[in-house]
Amino acid sequence: MATASETTPRLGDDDVAAIDRLRTINARLKQELARVIIGQEETVERLTICMFARGHSLLMGVPGLAKTLLVSKLAECVSLRFSRIQFTPDLMPMDITGTDILQETPEGRREFHFVPGPVFANIVLADEINRAPPKTQAAMLEAMQEYKVTVVGKTSRLDPPFFVLATQNPVEQEGTYPLPEAQLDRFMFLVELDYPSEEEEVAIARTTTGGPAAALDHVLTGPEIIEFQELVRRVPVPDHIYQFAARLVRKTRPRGETAPAWLKPLVAWGAGPRAVQYLVLGAKSRAALAGSYMARLEDVEAVAAPVLTHRLITTFAAQAEGIDAKQIVGRLVKETIDEQAG
Repeated sequence: MATASETTPRLGDDDVAAIDRLRTINARLKQELARVIIGQEETVERLTICMFARGHSLLMGVPGLAKTLLVSKLAECVSLRFSRIQFTPDLMPMDITGTDILQETPEGRREFHFVPGPVFANIVLADEINRAPPKTQAAMLEAMQEYKVTVVGKTSRLDPPFFVLATQNPVEQEGTYPLPEAQLDRFMFLVELDYPSEEEEVAIARTTTGGPAAALDHVLTGPEIIEFQELVRRVPVPDHIYQFAARLVRKTRPRGETAPAWLKPLVAWGAGPRAVQYLVLGAKSRAALAGSYMARLEDVEAVAAPVLTHRLITTFAAQAEGIDAKQIVGRLVKETIDEQAG
């Protein structure tokens, strides 16, 4: 029987050296962000995994957890253009994408001139995306999926790297337009932020009630990020990791043959094929950032919750029992690992 090392492609010497460099840069990036962001280590890790995997993230957390500060400081560290879009019920698609404005040329003629909107940046924070109507959400999601925007029949490409972080406030339900499941599926990760510990809150109060926040050093540039994103795609993945990812996702589908009996009354709709792709890409990115030359089972396990939680639609029975999608994913991962080991 062939071993994983015999059947899995190996990285070249240049790629091995690049992964070593990426691990060092990742450590510096975390160190820089820690100067202004207290705690949230898991959130920072998941955002960097997502960024180097060329995905987008949906951040869920109550107000006041420094979501905007975290995203803006991440953009500062990686020398990228950052823009923030505050989604409101009256926000129009052109407020995001830009619009044509009639202007007079030096020759005296009047011509339409395209003025780019805030989506033309490298890191875009879509704040409270569920407060805008579906038409405006769709304009944002076209940019996320196609890396382009269409205005008055004219298409404009977005400069890479392009990374969208959207936030939803779980405590505000009035006046919101929840993202449909098909649109939620466009987000690689759901990153849930929780309240800091007591020690972290004391540290936050100490650092934010004094002088101005420290300016952060630039750790990366846009072209370097693009190179590392290409590197992540080349990270080898053993066959059993692909099989594990596919098996795990197929178990989330209550109408599927492999779904466990306990899951069927709890889940109304499971994850689609895009979830398998994101599990593999997330595992590759996490492995590269940790300095590993191959994706491992522990990498898939680490990204399973952020990839799958927002792709499972629970039933009323699950909600009545206080069982959420995150708990279901955790149990599925454990069972699937035990089966693979057995």
